[in-house]
Amino acid sequence: MMNQTRILSNKNRLFSGKFQAAGPQIAQRFSLRFVFGGTELCKIGRRFLGIQNDTFMVLNAGTNFTSTLEEGARILVIELDADYLNCFLSIHQESETMFVDETSLIPSLAETIYPFKMEVKNAVLRLKTYLDEGGDNEDQLNEYVERCLAAFYNVYRDEILEKAKNLNFLHYSTRLEILRRLNLAKEYLYANSSSNLSLEDIADHACLSVNHLLRTFKLAYNESPHQFLIQLRLQRAQLLLAKTEYPIYTIVNMVGFKCTSSFIRLFRTRYKTTPLKYRNVLAA
Repeated sequence: MMNQTRILSNKNRLFSGKFQAAGPQIAQRFSLRFVFGGTELCKIGRRFLGIQNDTFMVLNAGTNFTSTLEEGARILVIELDADYLNCFLSIHQESETMFVDETSLIPSLAETIYPFKMEVKNAVLRLKTYLDEGGDNEDQLNEYVERCLAAFYNVYRDEILEKAKNLNFLHYSTRLEILRRLNLAKEYLYANSSSNLSLEDIADHACLSVNHLLRTFKLAYNESPHQFLIQLRLQRAQLLLAKTEYPIYTIVNMVGFKCTSSFIRLFRTRYKTTPLKYRNVLAA
């Protein structure tokens, strides 16, 4: 499948395909990045952001980064012109904000990993399919882009604004700083979900004490870092069961579980079925 690039009259830019670029890059515009069939690893300063089929990433305009795309993986990048983005945000600005002087998109927090929720996935797949099939009707492309941006904004509200609201600190600036550090912890979990992680590792990466990490992570995400990691591993195991023919014991090792029986028990608790039955239903 060939690469597809579209530059629209409103200066938005779309790319779908196998991105090939060596060395450091600069995000020219606010960008949404999605990956299919593999993994993209982006390095921003000391941060490593791993994007898989269950996540997507946002880059702010002017961000320096390097990207490594796994062989066989393909990406979709939506680059948004600043005027277009500001117009969209002014329309979607809520009439009541949570904080005085809050803007509807906080650049210091927006640039992170997000879960690839169904609303976003449906909008993005429509755009990707249209591009991959050579679609070039600009009105149609603009409609798809707006749907993708609206779906992203809903996820942003859930993952950033609502999480900040859950943090019980008096000062707005303190909430933002704590959430910024929790985003570092979340990114570390996403990028290293198959590794043997300790609370000390996660806390050190987020520049928090272990106790502070546990307390604030629970406030923001309603679960501990360990619970978050278990759910992430189960989610990635579910994708592998659906998309590959790897044996279950291989998937257990790939996603970071140590014990097959423990994995089966946890999978059954979350999805109300066993991994084998789940795979068999999909194959039927």
